This record gives sequence, structure tokens and C-alpha cells, in this order.
Amino acid sequence: MISQNTIQQIQSRIDIIDIVGTFVKLKKRGANYIGNCPFHNEKSPSFTVSPVKEIYKCFGCGRSGNSIGFLMEHEKYSYVEALRWLAQKYNVEIEETETTPEQKLHQQAADSLYIINNFAQQFFSDVLLNTEEGRDIGLSYLKERGFREDVIKKFQLGFNPEARDSFTKAALAAQYNLELLQKSGLVTVRDERPQDNYRGRIIFPIHNQSGKVLGFGARILKTNDKAPKYINTPENDIYVKSKVLYGSYFARQAIDKADECLLVEGYTDVVSLHQAGIENVVASGGTALTPDQLRLIKKYTNNLTIIYDGDGAGIKAALRGLDLALEESLNVRLVLIPDKEDPDSYVNKVGASAFVDFIAANKKDFILFQLENSLKDAGNDSTKKSAVVNQIAETISKINKTEDFTKQQDYIKQASQLLKIEEEGLHALVNKFLRDKITKEENRIGRENANDAFLKSEQPFEIEDDALFLLNKDEQYERAMVRSILEFGLNEWNEDQKVADHVFAEIDNNQLEELIDNKSLITILNTYKAWYNAGMEPTPKTFLYDENLEMAALVLSIMDFSVEISHNWARVYEGKIHTREELYKEEVFSTLNYLKLRKIKRLIDENQRDLEKAQTDEEQLVLLQTHQHLKQMEIELTKQVGMVIFR
Repeated sequence: MISQNTIQQIQSRIDIIDIVGTFVKLKKRGANYIGNCPFHNEKSPSFTVSPVKEIYKCFGCGRSGNSIGFLMEHEKYSYVEALRWLAQKYNVEIEETETTPEQKLHQQAADSLYIINNFAQQFFSDVLLNTEEGRDIGLSYLKERGFREDVIKKFQLGFNPEARDSFTKAALAAQYNLELLQKSGLVTVRDERPQDNYRGRIIFPIHNQSGKVLGFGARILKTNDKAPKYINTPENDIYVKSKVLYGSYFARQAIDKADECLLVEGYTDVVSLHQAGIENVVASGGTALTPDQLRLIKKYTNNLTIIYDGDGAGIKAALRGLDLALEESLNVRLVLIPDKEDPDSYVNKVGASAFVDFIAANKKDFILFQLENSLKDAGNDSTKKSAVVNQIAETISKINKTEDFTKQQDYIKQASQLLKIEEEGLHALVNKFLRDKITKEENRIGRENANDAFLKSEQPFEIEDDALFLLNKDEQYERAMVRSILEFGLNEWNEDQKVADHVFAEIDNNQLEELIDNKSLITILNTYKAWYNAGMEPTPKTFLYDENLEMAALVLSIMDFSVEISHNWARVYEGKIHTREELYKEEVFSTLNYLKLRKIKRLIDENQRDLEKAQTDEEQLVLLQTHQHLKQMEIELTKQVGMVIFR
């Protein structure tokens, strides 16, 4: 791991104009810089970079981030890879943190497995292309399937000889460790004799995002009912099946350019489509989609088109990943290949151009397809129809990101028409599933200390706060308060206090959980408080460059570009224009008081419900007095709140 000291050195030298300007031609405009967005095609520049806030935002496609985020988005780097790029650019010597003996062993094992896999890939490719057995059996099979030699070399396909231990002998002769060879899945030991695990099979190397070989898929050629058609690498230090998509290394640039990922099942589907010039395609390996695989797709695009066989098994396989894809805010479409074909056979049958046209013409909306399919199965059975209503409501509730609110409402409208039920009823049912999810998460998180959870967990933001936002429109005020302390927490409040001191004194007195609903925002405040109390001076930059990318993303959304006064304004109007920086005390005061006011309003509503249930005169009197007291507090706070300043 890169040490915190190195990360801080890199952060201190970062110049976002310098970094983004390496890839985008920027022109100064006022306090910011503008240019044509590198993430989508545009003629008029809408890509804005703020050197003060150290963030960028495109007002055309909506992408935004900081310097590290830009490198991760534009160059498809991981967080660590982006840090290494910056370290090299700014001549910062990378210091690695001390590792435990266990971590060192794990890293050594991982490095060794990569080396072994690289040796194996070269061995199998050499056998396929340069030996008589490889050419006569393996290469002839691939060419019969229609694969060209240039594509075979591109994907580094290979062949393992039929002999008992051809690869094993070569690996042991090269002094590779037998235990690690077994761990890699390439070698097995039977009757105390090491032997090849993939004998007589076509080998498909599986690459990670930087092109290193993680593992292999091995396809049998002989007809053998007892042997599995495919054997895959067992999970080990570098190969975790749920985090891998076959072909992603070769497809990543094409997916980014097309802004669409085509997902198929098999290795040969990917190779055939690439050969046909359709390169934005990856394979799930015939398993149900996982969150990690979907997040890998989301690195490149929000548009996922699943292409599966048109039989019952293909449909079921496609539907298995639906809810997970929706939770990742992916726009999902489904294409079913006709006539018992698969993508490999169909593209060879009709040709690349006709295949592309077929995909474009036959994309089905995933949710509506699921609904139509379920209604067809339900027939006239009212019980089954009721189950379908619940199923589609739960599915639509998975579309729970704030930016997807309009999409969710559109699905509710279309689904209610297909189901022939009232739109309001389906809307209420969707909200019920949302509330149930939030309640479960809150109950779970409520058993943990929020601050401890942040310090101990790599990903503390486990509540889908965007789902809560759909139900709670007041979240903008919560974000405004968090933004004010992020920006102005180190400013002076009075002779004895900084803004942070004042805010946390007010929060402690009023109990944070009662003032703020969004648990992720509470975590940010608790983190700020922990850092501040430890002697640090947190700023938005401290959060934006933190290795916890979820927290950095949330802070970025809070600190997003505000509406700024034009530099020509002073020419039109006389007098001084006050900025947020000059009015920070008013903003802090107003946002805090608004949250207090909201709490009082909730107490008034609760008191009113109790009043309606009161059974004695004494109870009514006490509750009426409470009501008058709360109303007086509400009036006073309303006077104080005045105008709350928002971005």
C-alpha cells in the first residue's frame, strides 16, 4: 500500500489545471477554465474546471470529479494507479506502508501466480501455433469455428497437449513451485504424480484491466460425457470469478467510445463478435451477474445490453442480474437471439452488419420485458397476478438514485398501464419497498457506532441515501449544512470559537441523529469531527482525495459547482456584491436553524397526533400547553432563519 505520507505529498502538489490540461485544451473564463468535454462529443465547450475547488464538471454530460477522479475516469486507472501516475509526474518518491508477514506472503503469492500464468499463456500459445499437435487439433478446430489467426493471437488463445504432463514438465523444469502450480489450477496431483489439469483443451486466458493473465478457461474438444465442457481456474489470490468479465481488457476502449456494453455468456461469443468488428462486448462466463462485475461495466458506461439465447434458460439467466443492474443505475436492455442460435453462431450466420442491425432493432426494455413475461405466465390467475404486482414494485424500487427519479416515475406509469391498476397504488407500493429497505438498514446501522463504523470499515456508506432522498425532499437542507462546515469550518465564529466548534456544540446539544436523516451525511460530520478533534484541519480537499472513494464522491456532489456571479456584473450594477465567503456566518446560522425548525415541526406533528388520541382533560391540557410552547419556538426560529443560502 502507498503510505499516507506519500499520498499527502502528492495531494500538496496537485494542480488540476495542469493535470486536466494534459488531456483537454482549456481556456480561462473568469475564475474557472473551460474546454470541450473529453467524455462526450460536443462543439460548444461545457466542461468547466475550478482551480479553487479543485474539481471539474461537464454541464453537458454531467460527469464531475477531482484530479484523481479525472485520471480514473479518462484513463481507466484504479485509485492506486492514478496515485502512481501523479507521483511520477510530480517526482514524488513512493513510500510503501509496512506490511504484516501475512500481507507479504499474500503479495508474494499473487506476484508468483501472475508470473506462472504468463509462462503458461506463452506455453499454450506456442503449442497451438508452433507444434504439429497444436496445429492439427487445436488450431484446426478454431479455424473450423471461423476464427482468424490474428484474432487468435490477439486473445492469446492456446492449446494444452493431450499428453499427461507436457505443461507440468515444462513448468517444473523452469523451476516453478509445485504448490503454486496447483494453486493456479494448471497442475493437479494424482497418485502422487503431478499432471496437467487442462489436457487436450483449447485455452482461453482471462485478463485483468491492465492485461495481466488472471486465470484460464479450458474447453474440451473430445466428446466425453463424463468430463465438463469447460474447466475454469479455481479462485485464488488473484482470480476471483465474481470480479472478472472475460474480454474486458480488449473491450474497455470500445465500450467507452460506444457508450454501451454488450454482455454475452461465453468466451467464443466474445471472440466472434470482436472478429466481426463488434468490440464493445464482454462475457459473464455463464454465471449470474455480480455487483462487482456490474461496477466494472459502470466504469466505462451506464448502458448495458444483455444478449442471450432466446430459450427459457437464456431468459432466466438474463433476469437473474436485473435487480443488481438497476441498483447500479445501469440502463439495461435485453436482446434475445432467435432460432436457437447464440451470438457466436448468429453473427457468423448473418454477418456483422446484419447482426448490429438486429441488436439495434430488437432491444427490449428489461423491466417491461420482465413484466410482460411474468404476466404471460400468470395468465388469468389472480393470485399470480398479485405476485407479479409485488414483484414489479420491488424491482422498480431498486431504481433508487436521486438522478433516476424521473426514470422511476416513468416505469411506474408504464407498468401500471400494463397491469391495468391505478398509478397511485403502484407508486405507494414502490415507496413501501423503499421504506422497508431503509428501515432495515437503519436498524442494522443503529446497532453500530457510526464513528467506529467509519474507522473500521472500508466502505461505511452502506445505506442508499439516494433512496431516502426520494422520500425526503428536505435533504437539500441537510447537505447545505454539511457543505457550510466543510467550506467554513476553520473560519472564525467569535473570539473563542471557530465555526466547527460552534456547529459541534450546537449538534451535541440537539443530537445529530434527530437533526439529520441521511446517515451518510452523519458519517461525514462524524469523520470531520474526529479529524478536527485529533488536531487536523479538515477541508473539502481532505475528503475529496481520501482513499474512501464513496465518501469522496458524496462530498464532491455536495461541493459541486455553485451558481457564480458573472465577472461582468459590476459593470452593470453599482455597489458591492456579497459572496458566500463573506456571508458564511449567516449561512451556518441559517442552515443550522432550519434543521432545528424542521425538528420542531416534526415534534408539533407528533404532539398533534397524541392530542387526537388524548382520553382525559389533563392529558389534553398538557398536550395543548406543549403545542403552544412548540409553536412559540417555531415562530422565533422562523424569524431567525430568514433566507437560507443554497448553491
